[in-house]
Amino acid sequence: MSDFKLDDRLEADCFHLGDLPLCRVLLMNDSQYPWFILVPKVAGVTEAFHLDEEQQLQLACESSIFAGTLSDLFEADKMNVAALGNVVSQLHIHHIVRYENDVAWPNPVWGQKPAKPYDKTEVKEIRKKLQSLFDCFE
Repeated sequence: MSDFKLDDRLEADCFHLGDLPLCRVLLMNDSQYPWFILVPKVAGVTEAFHLDEEQQLQLACESSIFAGTLSDLFEADKMNVAALGNVVSQLHIHHIVRYENDVAWPNPVWGQKPAKPYDKTEVKEIRKKLQSLFDCFE
């Protein structure tokens, strides 16, 4: 993990909220959706099958716990969890909290509306809201 470097686009588009044992936790800078991204801190990985077996299991565990926690904390109507990688090849898993009344429902969030950036206070509140998640991995 020492050679890990976050993709420049993810670095520019997201806030770093913290780290789980395997993954960096990012918040997409679009306040229209609680939109989070898990990025395994392993250099050169573009697909989940590139991870070793232990890392694959850890990714599945972190993603599942993360999605469930987000669903509960943000009272989701639906969780969208996906790894696409068409624009950013570095392996990253989107975890998007969806509501039946969000601006893109029922369509995918990509390209529906221009992003509405968070202010610093909102990011701090979200980081605080997720503290219990980070605590459970310590």
